[in-house]
Amino acid sequence: MKRLFRHRTALYLAALTALLALSAADPGGLRKALLQERQVARLAEENAALEQSVLRLRREVKALSGDPAALERAAREELGYVKPGEIVYRLDEGEAR
Repeated sequence: MKRLFRHRTALYLAALTALLALSAADPGGLRKALLQERQVARLAEENAALEQSVLRLRREVKALSGDPAALERAAREELGYVKPGEIVYRLDEGEAR
């Protein structure tokens, strides 16, 4: 049991010594690693948000592809499409009051 403890302690000391030697060789290395870790976390959050956006847009596409009236409404509201012969009056928000 003592022998196993000694081997394990020696292994931990060797790992610690190697880590200290690496950080001494590149003092900015630890700081860079921490910055990269933060960046990875930030990008993971951004990726999760984008995945949610993709799911929402896929649901919207599915809903619009099955309903011509909803597709027309979206085209009119979001893209400003008008039917031939229609006259569109646009009012500024200040004028609408």
